[in-house]
Amino acid sequence: MKTAPKLAIILAAVLFSLPAIAAENYKTETDILYRSAGQAEADSYIKQSCRLDVYYPDEEGVYPSVVWFHGGGLSAGGKYIPHELKEKGVIVAAVNYRLHPKVKSPVYIEDAAASIAWVFENIEKYNGSREQIFVSGHSAGGYLTSMAGLDKSYLAEFGIDANDIAGLIPFSGHTITHFTVRKERGIPGTQPVADEMSPLYHVRKDAPPYVIITGDRELEMLGRYEENAYMWRMMKVCGHKQTSIYELEGYDHGEMPHAAFKILLDCIEKILKEKLDS
Repeated sequence: MKTAPKLAIILAAVLFSLPAIAAENYKTETDILYRSAGQAEADSYIKQSCRLDVYYPDEEGVYPSVVWFHGGGLSAGGKYIPHELKEKGVIVAAVNYRLHPKVKSPVYIEDAAASIAWVFENIEKYNGSREQIFVSGHSAGGYLTSMAGLDKSYLAEFGIDANDIAGLIPFSGHTITHFTVRKERGIPGTQPVADEMSPLYHVRKDAPPYVIITGDRELEMLGRYEENAYMWRMMKVCGHKQTSIYELEGYDHGEMPHAAFKILLDCIEKILKEKLDS
């Protein structure tokens, strides 16, 4: 594993640690509608797709949560509980969202925000805490993570302050405007754009802790490492104090999550320890 040039990231020894919990002490609730019942009755696609699964420890305690968005270019894929997050002492909310071409931007981001808001409103029922909600996802899911967490307007629609998210941890997500959004506008995938539909447009110094993870720059797709490295730099330039970046040497775009989940769990511990110490 290597980091961005001249960037050394050392995870401090943590007092807060995630407990290992046996599989039999976890429960899963599936296909929970996170949009309103009225919206679902009025729109069959909302009723079908705006659902999430919650995988949670059925043990006394308070556990951090990960809202997880699947990849698939905003046009494919489906919710799943990542194997690497099972039995790790975290709650996982795995989210489905509406997809291109049935919908167009910014519907995907609006759905992502609605699911995060649902977690804020309901996580305490699953032994979670509103103060320990992390958002993550791979590829398109990484893009949704950044957009919903950096452009505060999406969560504000649901009465949630995006700054209350404990941490944003995208895996190999676009930081420029997503190629599917560009496709909707007739812009070639090889033409980079950074407008209001790009995380880069929304860099801000008061954002939650932001951990960027990509695959190897020589194996990633579409210059994904380089745009994320620029995102890291611009977050630093704007004054954000808790942005870091990891480049996973030897891992391509599809393989990188296998190594990235360990970083996700380590960073949850690190961020929560810092909150306890502050």
